[in-house]
Amino acid sequence: MILVNGVEQEQIEVTDRGLHYGDGLFETIAIVNGRPQLWQAHMERLLEGCHRLGIPLPDVAQLAAEAAAACVGSGRAVLKIIITRGSGGRGYLPPADAQPSRLLFCYPWPAHADDAAPITLRLCRTPLSCNPALAGIKHLNRLEQVIARQEWDEASIGEGLMCDPSGHLIEGTMSNLFVVRAGELLTPDLSECGVAGVMRRQVLALADALLLSVRVTRLAVAEVEAADEVFITNSVLGIRPVSRFETVQYHDNPLTRRLQSALRERLEREYA
Repeated sequence: MILVNGVEQEQIEVTDRGLHYGDGLFETIAIVNGRPQLWQAHMERLLEGCHRLGIPLPDVAQLAAEAAAACVGSGRAVLKIIITRGSGGRGYLPPADAQPSRLLFCYPWPAHADDAAPITLRLCRTPLSCNPALAGIKHLNRLEQVIARQEWDEASIGEGLMCDPSGHLIEGTMSNLFVVRAGELLTPDLSECGVAGVMRRQVLALADALLLSVRVTRLAVAEVEAADEVFITNSVLGIRPVSRFETVQYHDNPLTRRLQSALRERLEREYA
């Protein structure tokens, strides 16, 4: 089902600034047992993004009602919410009376999300641009990810990792990155670029609850190659262990499995 401003339809104004300028944000949310997982965290990031872009804040209660309508009858599904600034004339200056657009899409649950097998990563040539004003939020401009994703078509590769212009690893095309070395959990600093994933936030909270040593840092490619464990996260995949990065193999994932178990227990408590 597709809802546009609360109406079941598949049309949007051709003057919408989301189409012309990527002037908007989106969230991708797992629906399990008919309920959106981690809804509050997704809404907090969405509202933060709207605040930073100067887009009028959406009514979260209205979004929740529309999400329920879009996903009615869905046991498991993927909900995508797009908020744009709405229609406007030519030029980059937004209209003072912008009326944001709400687009909600309910997609079938992807088969690959049920595959618990560790995945293979590759390094992408396409870099991420640095812009602290946009770092962390999930804005609509995904052209860097689109270009990076075209770098491979091998079915054996599950994800590609992207660096900033200085060569430090930031994230995957659709995921956040974690590395385990000598019992310490490392994840890239996203203060200049990258998306602060909702599942990344959950993992950091779980690690804190488990009294794990955690460091948010600039992460070199060599540190991933020397890691004991590597895993990626996103809202649909959850926590997914990595079996290989380029030519480096990882053979055991005890801390990853511990975090997977802790995440599963937390979600079962909250969404039983």
